[in-house]
Amino acid sequence: MELKVHGTKTSKIIGDDSIFGIKPNESVVHQIVLAELSNRHQGTHASKSRGMVRGGGRKPFRQKGRGAARAGTIRSPLWKGGGVVFGPKPHPCKKSINRKMRQLARKSVLSSKASGGAIFVVDEFKFNNPKTSQFNQLVKDLKLTGKRITVLPAIVDENLFLSVRNLKNITLIKVDHASTYDLIDNDILLFDKAGIMLLNEQLKN
Repeated sequence: MELKVHGTKTSKIIGDDSIFGIKPNESVVHQIVLAELSNRHQGTHASKSRGMVRGGGRKPFRQKGRGAARAGTIRSPLWKGGGVVFGPKPHPCKKSINRKMRQLARKSVLSSKASGGAIFVVDEFKFNNPKTSQFNQLVKDLKLTGKRITVLPAIVDENLFLSVRNLKNITLIKVDHASTYDLIDNDILLFDKAGIMLLNEQLKN
């Protein structure tokens, strides 16, 4: 598939058809995105049961004669300040992801974005100084103002990082570190030529 390169000299770059030209498999994309989001969880959330809450060792009042329900501890789950019944406990949230499925999901997202005209390629991201205004001007020149953009260069240098970090709706990720969720959670994917070539090498097998 030919992808137009925007820059001083408009040209084209070839994107591998096995990456940018396949029929998207939405089921696999759904499975992989769920797994990736699950794997972001630490799994450390927890609550205290009645045995873990400090205090409550003494019986609060006598068993009979008060006309009230019996109570053995002030840390009962029925009382304010008591423990939690069946609360969350630390547990692993990790889901294994098959390599071929992960690759297919990324190819499916890229093919869907390419067919929808949501992939833009520039010659290179070259900034002599860290200037937010320079990147803003690039976005304006591409007529992408107001879009949620994921920038995917082959190399993230300091000038590019500092030029992008304060911009709203702009996410910067090194192209070979981008997950399926990173590719799908945007309106536009913005590559440089080196990024497309690196992606071709990474996903062609």
